[in-house]
Amino acid sequence: MRVTAGKGKTLEGSLSADKTSWTATGRLEPGQRYRVQAVAVNDSGDKTRENSTFRTQDLTLDEQTYPSFAPLKGETVGVGMPVIVHFDVPVKDKASIEKHLSVQSSPQQVGAWHWINDNEVHWRPRTYWKPGTDVTVKADIDSIPAGNGIYGQMSRTSTFHVGTKVISHVNVQTHRMNVFVHGKMQRSIPISAGKPGFTTRSGVKVIIEKFRHKRMDAATTGISPGSPEYYNISNVEYAMRVTYSGEFVHAAPWSVGTQGSVNTSHGCVGMSTENAAWLYNLSKRGDVVDVTGSDRHMTLDNGYGDWNESFAKWKQGSALTGSNS
Repeated sequence: MRVTAGKGKTLEGSLSADKTSWTATGRLEPGQRYRVQAVAVNDSGDKTRENSTFRTQDLTLDEQTYPSFAPLKGETVGVGMPVIVHFDVPVKDKASIEKHLSVQSSPQQVGAWHWINDNEVHWRPRTYWKPGTDVTVKADIDSIPAGNGIYGQMSRTSTFHVGTKVISHVNVQTHRMNVFVHGKMQRSIPISAGKPGFTTRSGVKVIIEKFRHKRMDAATTGISPGSPEYYNISNVEYAMRVTYSGEFVHAAPWSVGTQGSVNTSHGCVGMSTENAAWLYNLSKRGDVVDVTGSDRHMTLDNGYGDWNESFAKWKQGSALTGSNS
């Protein structure tokens, strides 16, 4: 028996032990016409041939979910970068999808998936990545049920590399940032963090994106024009985002006089232009910015907040809890 699709592509499968049924070992594609060619032989050796066709159900884009990856293919990232799979249509049957997601690393490192919400799942190692690690991410979800009549749109694979270990430790009480490369301190930088009412969050943050120049408009953080706290700066240099809510590490030449002694910002960590340029050129997406000294804490979903939970608690966010240890 032979089953083909499209331009003659064979669908793999096998006959049952009694040779009365055939089951595909691969997954059928939506909206595809399949041709079945069967040959039966009786006890006398006479052959009967049958040909038939069938078509699978068409699916709209709203009935399919597409997986996007971070990091990008071929990207070199920091040791704190999580693997992120984002789905454009919400996933309700998370266990079904998660069974078909995988992360392979060389050298191998233990890790687990954690669903941030219905559209996004992260994988992180037990501890920070080992520098030099090569990672392959697979989402083999083509035609896999995602719940509520939604199916995986296509399967995808991506690879990325973990580069130099760069960790910056910020203490908002001592107003210093100490930058370490592979565990050795490279520079101690005077900083000014968030003032009262705009306290910089404590916790482990990860660089999400970098901007050589960035407009910073307080309206994006909920401060209205006309407020005495409103600002709109068109050309902030060497800006690196560490939270979705608007915290950056960046050059702040206007606060050099208070850096190292007083917190005067609206939550960002500011430093001199020279120090910001040095840090910007050293840093990459996925590098860690570990902040201490405040009573306002980082949350899991405000950026790449993955490291703010213990690994034991992190694993509980898997739809397959107990299988990722």
